[in-house]
Amino acid sequence: MKFVPLFLALATLTTAADRVVPREGTEWCNIWMPNANNHDLPRVLLIGDSVTQGYGPDVEKQLAGRAYVARLATSRCVGDPVLHAEVAAMLGAETFDVIHFNNGLHGIGAVSEKEYAEFLPQFIAHIRKLAPKAKLIWASSTPSHVNGKFEQTDARNENVKERNSIAAEIMGKEDIPVDDLYGLMIGYPECCADSLHYNAAGKAMQGAQVAGEILNLLPAKAK
Repeated sequence: MKFVPLFLALATLTTAADRVVPREGTEWCNIWMPNANNHDLPRVLLIGDSVTQGYGPDVEKQLAGRAYVARLATSRCVGDPVLHAEVAAMLGAETFDVIHFNNGLHGIGAVSEKEYAEFLPQFIAHIRKLAPKAKLIWASSTPSHVNGKFEQTDARNENVKERNSIAAEIMGKEDIPVDDLYGLMIGYPECCADSLHYNAAGKAMQGAQVAGEILNLLPAKAK
């Protein structure tokens, strides 16, 4: 196990005092690190939001016996130094072979798409600095639907699609594969639990696809 002091990890980052950081009414973070003392299997880290938190257990089940799957789910959006601090805490505690990450649904209306395009590469650079040997996979953000009428997308979905397009271009430049969860879920409104989240069937679909993408990048002995 390694330890990276947060003040070193964050030394080159913009602080909240340097710019106005948009906040949600309630900010939250959930960290899950199973089998913390075992190192006989590769380690995988899922970074995302409540959608990631939803499919995380299904990814664990799919990769049982092949990898240990940790996750960091957070409400922080790119451009927030606290997001970098949360990631630094995870990557300072353990070494990961594969990192499957997403950020996009939070911050809509507070961070412009222009700012998103600026901050996302900084987020990637931060992860690579702290986990230089990890293989990265980007996940596109899932659709935003009209609550109660899940066959319809809502106004926010235009932002989701634009951010996914921005991210896809950046990932192409960064040589990072994209796990298209948007494309997976857009045709299954019956799998919605509310405007942004999914029922058990939806979580299982996402978990299976995420696990398959991760499995392609795991060390050969784990496959």
